[in-house]
Amino acid sequence: MKKMTYVASAAAIALAWAAGPARAETVAAEAAAGSATLDEVIVTGTRLTGVRAQDSAAPIEVIDAETLQRTGRTELGQALARVAPSFNAQSFGGDAANLTLSARLRGLSPNQTLVLINGKRRHGTANLSVLSGAYQGSAAADLNFIPLSAVERVEVLTDGAAAQYGTDAIAGVINIILKADNHGGELGATGGRYFAGDGDTGALSANLGLALGQNGWLNLSGETRYHDFTDRGRADQRLLNATTIAANPSWAQIPGFPHLNRIFGDARYALTNVAANGGYSFGDHLEAYGFATYGHKYAAAYENYRLPNRIPSVWPQGFSPKLTSKEDDLSLTGGLRGQLGGWDFDLSSVYGRDEVAINVTNSANLSLFADTGATPTAFHNGDFISSQWTQNLDIRRGFDVGWASPLNFALGLEQRHETYEIKAGDAASRYKAGSQSYPGFALTDAGHHSRDAWAAYVDLAAKPVEKLQLEAAGRYEHFSDFGDTSIFKGTGRYDFTDAFAIRGTASTGFRAPTLAESYYSATNVSPTTAFVQLPPNSAAARLLGLAPLKPEKSKNYSIGFVTRPVPGLTASLDVYQIELKNRIVGSGGVYGLLGGAVRSAAVTAAIAANGNVLDPTVTTTGVSIFTNAVDTRTRGAELLLAYPTDLGDLGKIQWTLTGNYNKTKITGVRPPPAAIAASGQQLITIGAQSILESASPRYKVALSALHTRGPWSVNLVSTVYGKSSQLSDPGNGTYYRQEIGAAVIVDAEIAYETENRVRVAVGANNLFDHYPDQVSSAELAAAVGAGSGAVNIYPTFSPYGFNGGYYYGKVSYSF
Repeated sequence: MKKMTYVASAAAIALAWAAGPARAETVAAEAAAGSATLDEVIVTGTRLTGVRAQDSAAPIEVIDAETLQRTGRTELGQALARVAPSFNAQSFGGDAANLTLSARLRGLSPNQTLVLINGKRRHGTANLSVLSGAYQGSAAADLNFIPLSAVERVEVLTDGAAAQYGTDAIAGVINIILKADNHGGELGATGGRYFAGDGDTGALSANLGLALGQNGWLNLSGETRYHDFTDRGRADQRLLNATTIAANPSWAQIPGFPHLNRIFGDARYALTNVAANGGYSFGDHLEAYGFATYGHKYAAAYENYRLPNRIPSVWPQGFSPKLTSKEDDLSLTGGLRGQLGGWDFDLSSVYGRDEVAINVTNSANLSLFADTGATPTAFHNGDFISSQWTQNLDIRRGFDVGWASPLNFALGLEQRHETYEIKAGDAASRYKAGSQSYPGFALTDAGHHSRDAWAAYVDLAAKPVEKLQLEAAGRYEHFSDFGDTSIFKGTGRYDFTDAFAIRGTASTGFRAPTLAESYYSATNVSPTTAFVQLPPNSAAARLLGLAPLKPEKSKNYSIGFVTRPVPGLTASLDVYQIELKNRIVGSGGVYGLLGGAVRSAAVTAAIAANGNVLDPTVTTTGVSIFTNAVDTRTRGAELLLAYPTDLGDLGKIQWTLTGNYNKTKITGVRPPPAAIAASGQQLITIGAQSILESASPRYKVALSALHTRGPWSVNLVSTVYGKSSQLSDPGNGTYYRQEIGAAVIVDAEIAYETENRVRVAVGANNLFDHYPDQVSSAELAAAVGAGSGAVNIYPTFSPYGFNGGYYYGKVSYSF
């Protein structure tokens, strides 16, 4: 398969170079695509109007729809991770997290990046990422419910902006601008699979612009896509144990033996998204606008294989439970904007809701079978529901104060109501130890929680002299569950010449814990372990001396320069520091039992107090919790360089070099409470600390070249990922270092556009089929010794995944 792909790619490149003379209009359009983002007027990170990205006082990257489409990815989050240097996407998650993968900016938590749609706050997912890892605790907005076909561009502000936008904007802001065309459209289709022969992917998309009378417009988008399972695990080592095989010779006759455990790979999903964006003008000074998205997703992920001796009368060949979800995601926005009494105003209301039904199939409840002689094999394990309803009033006016530009004065009010709910599973799913692989949510896990937030901000921006641009913002916010906070931001830029400018920012910020982080409760299991996720706001947590969560606080600093030393060349470099106090992190596992021996009676008592009944066959138990346990400091640098090359009759090349260097250091760790310290354990284990400090690649640098010649275009992207590492406990209380060395990942796409606007493209992500370094043999042996199947042979925090190369084909028609 790899050889065939390389040959096909080489042949297509040769054909592109041999093509006839360039069409002038195509060359101009394609060459402009790479540099258009630098001249794009931005709406993120400033209250000024008409500011271009290259003139911004804060670092911002604008990524247009064409760039996203050329990544070959069908999901917005994965596409952004391919082109944004500070952005990394999750490739694998444990349990329900594998059904909702997330992404993060500047190596911080996904929760510390604010997502906006057309400048309005987007709601988060209800599916909290619980298990330990680089994306633990994520309950951020799910970007994959935004149709790629609806996106005009994405503005990525890599700067603290909580004073401008409120909670969550510590690492930065991602503002997704929807298409607003009132005519034309596009139809598209894509299909692909991994070089290994699995992960079949297909997608259909459509976009249509419509005029509504003389003064209105409506832009509609829709897509449906499918992605199949992948499997990158090895044979289940429990089935290769000589003693086990000798005692159970019939197991070797099970179809697929010994490769029966398929947990280590992509989930299967089918997703349908629709989006609408529209507006209607009532004269020159008033416009009504609205936009909406809706998505429905079905997803399924394999869980760990259960051996045939687990419940032979029901599953004589053993069984592989599947965790499935049905998710509905809705967002509705409406508003009025215009001018009144010399003021620009924008009054809006945004409602978002995400609802996830969790089920397990191909399973059993051993406790129920032991007590009654019967068990279902399919269970409804519960529901997650989150909602967010936000009201905003923003007003702005310029005042002539005798400076080089008017003083822009903006202020605003915001009110937000948030809810989070867990619904209990059916009776069979939560009976005693519960359904295998994923116990149903108990009545004590279930609950409905809510809070309100009120905010007011003021923003000033002006040029005292022609070359100096200054902006300042202050925000006051009150939460019904946390009280008050006041935060500030100052930004400045000085243009020494038309070719060189320096810029810098300083700000304070905060992030309120999500309701999910505060109240989520569940039991996470494997064939030999059971861990309870304790809610920080629970009596069981207080028994262990743990306090409820409080907001994180941040200080952000950045300084950099923008230069245009020669015509066409634009470069910027910004260095930054983010200090986080009371950072919310997931603890490591705190054991009650370890290998059958008592490690902490207090932990076992807390589990019982929380109402959780554990599988009596497991030998290792414990708890984990979200806690304000550490302070961190993140330092880094971001580089952007763009330059076009005119080759005459041979076409044009748009060169782009982007890079990010990022290092997080823990500057303070809270000591464990006495109830945990008495057993010689830490709350924030060395494994949990390594996730913060080294699980992200230290650097990520990408060089891309978009070569256009007549109807042909070739896009090559070479991304260098720095090394990353993490300390991992395979279940025996000992930590082993998982390391991923530096790697170069090459993506390529070749496209041809016909005269009647049909575009055909073929491409490959990870063209040379590179895999991350494998988990060490010592750790795998330790996992086998702890009773694990030890099928996970690649580190799950790999920034480029562990599925290897992916090839695809695309066709689209514009009208």
